[in-house]
Amino acid sequence: MQRRARHWLGTLCVFVSLCHCVPANAEETPDIAKQAQNPIASLISVPFQNNATFGVGENSRVQDSLLIEPVVPFRLTSDWNLITRTIVPLIDQPTLAPGLGNVSGLGDVQLSLYMSPVEPFRGLIWGLGPSFSFATASDRSLGTGKDSAGLSTALLTIHGPWLVGVLITDVASIGGQDDRKSVHQFLVQPFVNYNFSHGWYVDSSPIITADWKAASGDKWTVPMGGGGGKISHVGRQAVNAYIQAFDDVVRPHEGGTWTLRLQVQLLFPKK
Repeated sequence: MQRRARHWLGTLCVFVSLCHCVPANAEETPDIAKQAQNPIASLISVPFQNNATFGVGENSRVQDSLLIEPVVPFRLTSDWNLITRTIVPLIDQPTLAPGLGNVSGLGDVQLSLYMSPVEPFRGLIWGLGPSFSFATASDRSLGTGKDSAGLSTALLTIHGPWLVGVLITDVASIGGQDDRKSVHQFLVQPFVNYNFSHGWYVDSSPIITADWKAASGDKWTVPMGGGGGKISHVGRQAVNAYIQAFDDVVRPHEGGTWTLRLQVQLLFPKK
């Protein structure tokens, strides 16, 4: 617990310090902010997202996960981009039951590939492509033990200071360890952002999930909440930092009660 407290104090200090860094150029800040908030932007970015979920299990423990999520775009033709989104989860799993101690390590790595037109269609920015989850977990309790595949899509629109959209992914197991049960997982992440001047913004991007193979009362996790952030520069490096909190109003029996999310995102806009 002391180790986790020190970790969160350090993370929070980094967030506060980033919010007081030199702001981006006033003319370019709104554009950079909207690219940072667009999951399929033609912008290289590397988010480091830390989620602390409180009240997990019968003993109300804290589960902590650091998600490293590089986004790398490729220009395929004059009309089409390929956007790659990778999620590498580093998980600190608390003791959930007698005989099962605290475990830390790598979870299942996920990869999504989006074909996206260079120009929006009637104001709608979209991407569609395959999504994969690989059985890379370093411990049995940190992953599904299954390789999965499916589809992912992103839809969004930008109007003035508003950016509104949704990210949807659905994958099912296609292989993996024979002694692990098959999986079918669904994720939908709506996001709403309102951008102010000087790089500040408020936003909400809850991650709603469903485990289609779970019992009826344990299928859904539905959080509600939001927060805010700021686009800044650390030297020449553009950085997006935000904080959000979510109450899990619908959750599995052993699921957490609420989540605190901190993210620091390195941005590499085109020159």
